[in-house]
Amino acid sequence: MSSESTPAPNTAGDAQASRLEKLHRIEALGIDPWGSRFDGHLGVEQILAMPADLLEAERPKVKAAGRIVSRRMKGKLHFIDLWDASGKPQMRKTREQEGREATEFLGYSSQIQLMLGAKQVGEAGWALAQELDLGDLIGVEGSFGKTKMGEPTIFVEKLTILTKSLEPHPDKWGGMADIEYRLRHRYLDLTYTPQTLEVAKQRVKILRTIRNYLDDKNFMEVETPTLHAIAGGAAARPFVTHHNALDIDLFMRIALELPLKRLLVGGMERVYEMGRVWRNEGISHKHNPEFTMLELYQAYGDYRTMMELTEGVIVACVDAIGGGRVRPWADKTVDFNPPWERAKYGDLFEKYVGCSIFDPAAVLEAAKSRHVNVTGKEHEVLVHNLFEICVEDNLVGPVFVYDYPAGLCPLTKRQGANKSLAERFELYIHGMELANAYTELNDPITQEETFKRQLSGLPDEDSMAKMDHDFIRAQRHGMPPAGGLGIGIDRMVMLLTNAQTIRDVILFPLLRPEA
Repeated sequence: MSSESTPAPNTAGDAQASRLEKLHRIEALGIDPWGSRFDGHLGVEQILAMPADLLEAERPKVKAAGRIVSRRMKGKLHFIDLWDASGKPQMRKTREQEGREATEFLGYSSQIQLMLGAKQVGEAGWALAQELDLGDLIGVEGSFGKTKMGEPTIFVEKLTILTKSLEPHPDKWGGMADIEYRLRHRYLDLTYTPQTLEVAKQRVKILRTIRNYLDDKNFMEVETPTLHAIAGGAAARPFVTHHNALDIDLFMRIALELPLKRLLVGGMERVYEMGRVWRNEGISHKHNPEFTMLELYQAYGDYRTMMELTEGVIVACVDAIGGGRVRPWADKTVDFNPPWERAKYGDLFEKYVGCSIFDPAAVLEAAKSRHVNVTGKEHEVLVHNLFEICVEDNLVGPVFVYDYPAGLCPLTKRQGANKSLAERFELYIHGMELANAYTELNDPITQEETFKRQLSGLPDEDSMAKMDHDFIRAQRHGMPPAGGLGIGIDRMVMLLTNAQTIRDVILFPLLRPEA
């Protein structure tokens, strides 16, 4: 969008000095270079949407505000391209398999040409115009029409500086090509990379849709603590902090689960929270140490209730952001039209690994043949290692994989008479896990035994410290049978917006400090 090149390192100081001189000259004109309230302006998209017949009959008066992203000078005329965030995404339909259509994002209709003439803006306005740079924020008032060449243009009559930019802005073609530069300068990325802003807008729509969908189904949104005395609700490595006044270590939460279940005990039969969780683990295209989770619980439901709810809420989000239910994902597509496929964990394991999950000897041999480290691992852990290696990449989906080995699911109700299976599902799309749901274990006796087995390898004092006795006590007061669901919001936004890395859907992903 910009025609100003990013200065080479040896000229960056000169560019900054030039801008600072212009700042002082603006001040010398008696003008505040940091601007003030500017009411009554329209978004660029609203101005561009004005009817053509109105422009032919008369040039309507308009006000606009935004950032200068291009500037051309012709004698006593300045032509400026003004950008704001109001633009709508421009989409192109692409035909897919089986006669279905998907769409491709092309860009925004979010910049408009300004024409400033010395005569039109007056002596003071023309003096100010000489001090403008790319990246400056300005407000304009004038008439809107078309040039002789048919270009929609605001013919400026009054110019207002709203903020002077003291740093040079990136080059239109090459300045934002470096991914790390974009991530470290997200404030520039949002302006100069239309797809980044579009993903941010789509994420807002998705979050709003989730809340509206759950509110319509009588779920209550709640807030639970982010600092926990015990890191529970998931098997993950926590971040540890220290509370000085109480002189105790606390953990940044790794899950939302246990506080929400306490609310079930308290009679809040449908609860949810969309909140940040922290896991002190690796970073990849699918993982960020700080991420957003949706967790919800519905009394008197089960994991099949959660399947219906998951399908419903995700389809609602697909519809809300537009572009159809068949959407591109890298060089593939995802068909979100319900009903979605259901497949048993054990059946998939037999198909792709070649043995039963209930045959320890065969599972051990299969693990060794695929060079899985088997030392000290329980049978269920080896089963899931093989599932991740052999099965996940074959799950195109959306597919609900259900009935997991019980040993992998300590917080999950067992399946009727078959205590070796747990009523759990995970939702997979193109090999990526997107949602996880249970029929919740509400038996405090079994729950306590399960916790003890999990902590059995620790010294007695450590296992007692890591046991969530209060949660067991809450369950002993009577927790209703329930279905529970967790959805990774960042991964969901990735899939719905065709982003290939989680960094593209988190405005400020974690990065190494600059050298």
